[in-house]
Amino acid sequence: MSRYTGSTWKVSRRLGYSISESGKELKKRPFAPGQHGRRRSKLSDYGVQLQEKQKVRFTYGVSEKQFKKTFFEASKLPGKTGENFLKLLESRLDNIVYRLGFARTRAQARQLVNHGHILVDGSKVDIPSYRLAPGQKIALKEASKNLVIVKEAKEAQYVKVDFVALDDNGVGTFSRYPERNEFLHDINEQLIVEFYSR
Repeated sequence: MSRYTGSTWKVSRRLGYSISESGKELKKRPFAPGQHGRRRSKLSDYGVQLQEKQKVRFTYGVSEKQFKKTFFEASKLPGKTGENFLKLLESRLDNIVYRLGFARTRAQARQLVNHGHILVDGSKVDIPSYRLAPGQKIALKEASKNLVIVKEAKEAQYVKVDFVALDDNGVGTFSRYPERNEFLHDINEQLIVEFYSR
């Protein structure tokens, strides 16, 4: 299954969860598309687990294949599988470009990476799924700082997180892996562990 490229607003409403983390998608229409306020039917255990998985997959904008691969990678690490899994997703280059405020959405951040606008430790990296290690530096190419999406992102308010830092020259650092209480507060990753343990 390839990466979803349709309306994130429809997906957010269907899942009852803001995949942009802004809450905007649910403010106007807090019901699922096509439902017009009808009550959602009760989900089975499998349905609840699947829904939680989809919330996270669409939040990070990864394909099913990549998502599953990352999960099984996390299952081989010491510690809690669910927590490790979310931390691996959070340390993706496209996500950190978004977290630094270089783009307003993860989709835009992925576009910046794909098109070669991002430098990691001074070298171009154009793989959105590239996994950063703490201490690595992330910057926009000099010529890319004038891109419309970068300028718009700079003017927009974004939620700052403590595990990335941005200096006065616009160079970001992935300072450390996040603590679980620092991101995706409404996600129960144990449901995803149960989904893949079926």
